[in-house]
Amino acid sequence: MTDNNEMLSCLNCGSSETAVPLVAIRFNGQGNWICSQCMPILIHNAHRLAEKLQGVENLPDLPVTGN
Repeated sequence: MTDNNEMLSCLNCGSSETAVPLVAIRFNGQGNWICSQCMPILIHNAHRLAEKLQGVENLPDLPVTGN
């Protein structure tokens, strides 16, 4: 876990854990936190996090499927 004195924040918007719920994520051997408001960016536009989440720019594009 984390040191009790460490204030956790969203890797994208910087909102603190006292302002919004945070979800723990792991990618490329690193642990991070993302808030529920920024989760859609991670899911649908992960390339927008390239400066904040090292290696995400190397993810393959997912195929779009229709019903």
